[in-house]
Amino acid sequence: MVQAVCKWFVLLFSGTYLLAMALLAISIFGLFGQETDLLLAVYLVPLGLPWVLFFDRMPGLFLPWTGVLAPLLNIAILVALCRVIHRLRGPE
Repeated sequence: MVQAVCKWFVLLFSGTYLLAMALLAISIFGLFGQETDLLLAVYLVPLGLPWVLFFDRMPGLFLPWTGVLAPLLNIAILVALCRVIHRLRGPE
């Protein structure tokens, strides 16, 4: 049961990240008649916490990339935790 919940949580978090990335791409490239605006990048900030705050001291050239890629660190941590839980609890 715990492994299933963990798997669904990782899938939900990953889906939310993909949705936020799609909204960012729509706003950057002006797809579907949308004005070009970077305001939709704000949805990536909560997904990337606490790494967004940690990488805030990066040089200006790397700052947008760290904001976009920070949620991938959280996904990697969640996947690693799910694997540890699966290994400790054994197969259900």
